Amino acid sequence: MSDVTTVAATDSAGQKEASASLWSDARRQLIRNPLFVASFIWVLIVSSMALFPRLWTSMDPRDCDLSEPRAFPSAEHWFGTNTLGCDYYTHAIFGARPSLSIALLATGGVVLIGVIMGLLAGFFGRWIDTLISRFVDILLGIPFLLGAVVFLSVIKIRAIWTIALVLILLGWTVIARIMRGNVLASKNLDYVHAAKALGASNSRLMARHILPNAIAPVVVYATILLGAFVGAEATLSFLGVGLQAPSITWGIMITQHDVYFLQNPWLLIFPAGMLFLTVLSFVLMGDALRDALDPRLR
Repeated sequence: MSDVTTVAATDSAGQKEASASLWSDARRQLIRNPLFVASFIWVLIVSSMALFPRLWTSMDPRDCDLSEPRAFPSAEHWFGTNTLGCDYYTHAIFGARPSLSIALLATGGVVLIGVIMGLLAGFFGRWIDTLISRFVDILLGIPFLLGAVVFLSVIKIRAIWTIALVLILLGWTVIARIMRGNVLASKNLDYVHAAKALGASNSRLMARHILPNAIAPVVVYATILLGAFVGAEATLSFLGVGLQAPSITWGIMITQHDVYFLQNPWLLIFPAGMLFLTVLSFVLMGDALRDALDPRLR
């Protein structure tokens, strides 16, 4: 029994050291990656716009001058004005909050459900794995965008939490599959068998020994998913089933002014540019995280 205890302690210590080393090495590599640093800085800027819009503008987005519709960008109105004469720069700043709120809520819910379902399916296997896997297959059979449009058309409640719930319902399946595969690979490692031989409960095995070793790919995918959900919110608003005016989001700004592209292109370029840079930043951050957390790429 003492030999088993020694092996378990050694394996556990080695696993913790390897995990700490992995994340430490990844952090050092990310700091030296200019694409990650630039993307991270842009995400911080957009996040500050969402949390503290008054740091970026002192104007009220509802303060409009009907005598100046679609004014050209100037020193007074950096992004010009919209069709109602409202300052377009202020709208772009305030439009960050709903988009990021939906993305954060949806990603948090997707990660929570996906990790739990994948962990249960991979660890227990048998009928639990079969039940969860078949349910995942059914949801994967629903086209993501079409399913979101149909659900939101039926619900007819256009709020941040309803859109986030629909995205969670349709989006957790991929993380569940990623997590299941990682758990299947991790649960047969020596340190897990040693901990089990010492009488560790299933919940302790999953939380302390398997989850830390299997979570890295989920972090990578969740980072990319943040950008995908920002784009999904804009797409749903553009299709008329997302948030509606008088709410202010980048998607609403695009759908309200796309018809003016030839006459006033800045009305489309500025919100689309903010949306593009935000989605791209999350994708680049996810790619950098993947490279940093994969020992084979070092």
